[in-house]
Amino acid sequence: MKAPILSTLFGKQDVAAPPDIEAATLRSDRFRLEREQDWARLEDILARIEKGRLRGISDDDVLALPTLYRTAASSLAVARETSLDAATLAYLDSLVQRAWFQVYGPREGFFAWMRRFLGGGLSRSIREIWLDSCIALFVMIAGTITGWLLVMRDQEWYYSLVPTQFADSRMPGASRETLLRTLEVEESAAGMSAFAAYLFQNNAGVSILAFALGFAFGVPTLLLLVHNMAVLGALLWLYWDAGLLWPFVAWLGVHGTTELFAILLAGAAGLHIGRKMAFPGTRGIMAAAAEAGQRGAQVMVGVVLMLVFAAILEAFPRQLAGTETRFILGSFMLVFWLVYFYAFRRDRDIAPESVRA
Repeated sequence: MKAPILSTLFGKQDVAAPPDIEAATLRSDRFRLEREQDWARLEDILARIEKGRLRGISDDDVLALPTLYRTAASSLAVARETSLDAATLAYLDSLVQRAWFQVYGPREGFFAWMRRFLGGGLSRSIREIWLDSCIALFVMIAGTITGWLLVMRDQEWYYSLVPTQFADSRMPGASRETLLRTLEVEESAAGMSAFAAYLFQNNAGVSILAFALGFAFGVPTLLLLVHNMAVLGALLWLYWDAGLLWPFVAWLGVHGTTELFAILLAGAAGLHIGRKMAFPGTRGIMAAAAEAGQRGAQVMVGVVLMLVFAAILEAFPRQLAGTETRFILGSFMLVFWLVYFYAFRRDRDIAPESVRA
């Protein structure tokens, strides 16, 4: 067989290609010819899928797609191993990437995922950590009672528990009128958007910390919940002592039923990871922690959304509404979250994304 002719850079002289180049060219051509039909079929299927022409794809092509993908991936591995020409490698690399996305890639976009997540996925994940939620609720109630009793017995505890930004005029010995002014309705919403951003940042930090500390077998999470709720207990005692307990509960309830619920869920998600690490069952610790972490991450997405909503409630309706309206809003939000998380079930429409606890 006559060797291919190469042109030199400086002239038109024809020379025969070296034997090793000729052999490599023949090997590359033979490799292409033996597999080119499968590559062409795969590329045709991918082109129709990418253009949204799903109705034009036959059942045989759908069934053949995984096989054609594995064939192309095998061809790419062989091409890299035998150092075939760069054009073949680039073509196969692009073809395999496109095929992988269609075979193993995500089947839905962000908005479809969010619709499915809010349409039942979040509530399902929260129901799966019900035991940890009960533990977190018990600890939060215990922390609130502890803060109340400590301050009631010795008012010096108030200054140890309550941060300085809350203890401006809210301190033991303050008059009823002074404390009542802290609950007054604002005349306008000017500047409250920045206040809402600050509140979200603060509450999100507490929730994320409660979740992250769960990796230490949940013990630091429990201590954090106790400490934060002891602050609430101290404030409740302060307003109770001034005869303003119910106005304070209404003032707090507008955002508190959402905010405290979010903190409870964040703590429960952290406890869930810690509990699974401490008691992994028949699985390894890392496998149990990975499954619990996936479930906890889904809960934390909902927690962040709740905290955004709580910050808006805290900055606007709470500051602009009266006591009765505040109490109604707080009660409504509590009922809404309970119904949404524990009574709203659409499990038949949701793929099993996680293993039940």
